[in-house]
Amino acid sequence: MITKPSRWPWPRVLAHRCGGALAPENTLAGLDVALHHRCGVEFDVMLSADGTLFVIHDETLERTTNGRGRVADTPDVVLAGLDAGVSHHPQFVGERVPRFTEMLTRCTALGLAMNIEIKPSAGMDRETAQVLAATLAQAALKEPPIVSSFSEEALAVFAEASPATPLGLLVEAVPPDWEARCRRLGAVALHVACSAVTKPLAMAVKRADLWLATYTENDPLRAVEQLGWGVDCVITDRPDLINPESLGLGAA
Repeated sequence: MITKPSRWPWPRVLAHRCGGALAPENTLAGLDVALHHRCGVEFDVMLSADGTLFVIHDETLERTTNGRGRVADTPDVVLAGLDAGVSHHPQFVGERVPRFTEMLTRCTALGLAMNIEIKPSAGMDRETAQVLAATLAQAALKEPPIVSSFSEEALAVFAEASPATPLGLLVEAVPPDWEARCRRLGAVALHVACSAVTKPLAMAVKRADLWLATYTENDPLRAVEQLGWGVDCVITDRPDLINPESLGLGAA
């Protein structure tokens, strides 16, 4: 169990899937976008057929790469050779699907704060959480990431293996028992779809002494409004429009 600081300790703007809409999602190229706009990064991790964590969102390869099939059925050597930039823009042709260890090394070198989302393939919740916990333990980071997931099973398994790492519970529609779920998991943050964030919810989350993050907010005016309600973090596809400077957050 961690001791929760009074203030959100990560950047108040995170670039969704590394670079938002400005780079191929979940790639090393996206990190340069986030760094340029002084944002942290949010990205997804999933296990390959060889049990290695790769940074990718979908269970299947077709949308974001030139590959086919399920990530969970694809060996490391094939995943590492896929093109993750070809469907985004010609300038990114040749961009690869990174291993999580590559992403971790690069984020650490750049000083980028991380929100790591456990995105397990179907039925792989426990294994994905265990591998992530073991990998982070080996990395021995000076500044911990926040680890989030829609999978409460994955969060529970991860918390058991890595009790000092802060957790965020991801939800789309806000369940009536959101606070009880966070308490049960030991989560310090609730991550809510931007369409479901309201001022009363923000106030309730603050009263519960939890942090509140919103995803995926791409409207700068709405982001300002949400921060005014007490939202701690905005996760966005448009770090060019929503970033600490544009929101008047200084170095926050």
